[in-house]
Amino acid sequence: MNIEIAAGTFSAMGSEARLEVLRLLIRAGEAGLTVGEIQERSGIAPSTLAHHLKFLAAGNVVTQEKQGRSTITRANFDHLQRIANYILCECCADEPQRAANDG
Repeated sequence: MNIEIAAGTFSAMGSEARLEVLRLLIRAGEAGLTVGEIQERSGIAPSTLAHHLKFLAAGNVVTQEKQGRSTITRANFDHLQRIANYILCECCADEPQRAANDG
């Protein structure tokens, strides 16, 4: 993952409301939620929710699929795993290594 994609992803998640929506979708699992279900569970006004979902989709954090008259929104678990790996991949790389016989 390059830094531009990572920055776009973090930007997409950059509000309390969007993080709340994302957490709802993560809790829902692969089945996802309809926009109505997200609105009901979050209490976010429909027009505001549409705005937040647009940001999340643009950041590849969620996917949306039209099913009849409903739109199912799902967390993009593959991308979320990649972004977690990206941010943690160099964890502790600069930490001094202890010698095997240090006590």
